[in-house]
Amino acid sequence: MPRAEQITASVTYHGEGAVWHAGWGGLRLVDMLAGDVLSLDEATGTVSRLHVDSPVAALLRPRTAGGFVVATERGFAGYDARDRREWVTPDLWDGPIRFNEGAVDPRGRLLAGQMAYAQTPGAASMWRLNVDRSAERLFGGLTISNGLGFTADGTRAYFDDTATGRIDVFDVEDGELGERRPFVTLPEGVGGPDGLCVDAEDGVWVALYGGAAVRRYDADGALSEIVEVGAERVTSCALGGLDGTTLYITTSREGLEPHEEPAAGAMFRAEVGVTGAPIRTVPL
Repeated sequence: MPRAEQITASVTYHGEGAVWHAGWGGLRLVDMLAGDVLSLDEATGTVSRLHVDSPVAALLRPRTAGGFVVATERGFAGYDARDRREWVTPDLWDGPIRFNEGAVDPRGRLLAGQMAYAQTPGAASMWRLNVDRSAERLFGGLTISNGLGFTADGTRAYFDDTATGRIDVFDVEDGELGERRPFVTLPEGVGGPDGLCVDAEDGVWVALYGGAAVRRYDADGALSEIVEVGAERVTSCALGGLDGTTLYITTSREGLEPHEEPAAGAMFRAEVGVTGAPIRTVPL
């Protein structure tokens, strides 16, 4: 069982949403509750910060023209290649619910799920930001909408609502989410499914919050890898690096006392021998 290498100090309070993109020069992530986008200098292990909103959702994706789009608490914002805000949508709802995680679909639209601050069962929904910057609610009944990722050919999407303890899968037809069905039910005691990423072989890597690990399930749903992490609250993972085979992992220290678990909030990496599915960009 491989063990991930710690590559930074504890640099986040609630690190989330890791994405590796060559156009950015490497890895970016969010310190969600601080409202910051972080960029990793892998050579030195240091990070730079850009404050965008408070809080900022875990959803951070590259724009086709450069820069990035990020989900804020109740909307979306676009930044150019110099990290300057170009546009922002109006708030899409009122009330104590925020965006959490999501992904870019095969048509370049940004899907983003919600969670209530109180984690109210069934209160959250899945939204979509279209290429004309209009937004629409797709479906509801979610609790902690979390990891979402599409296969390289765009025919399947893996998804987890943390409260279910499962990874689900959607069939994707003509770019639209179709049937949602259970893919993997996680064993009790291994942690809750959090952020996820998909590899080039249609395997899904899922961060286990409270489980100090990332698990890989192959395209048939069989457990094929466990990567141990030196922090319990594992929040997201992304494949990237020069060869595309490095698994980057974020962690959280939310709810911990300052003296507890020194590595919580640090970033980790492991060589896993498989490349990620291509990162889709947003044409906005």
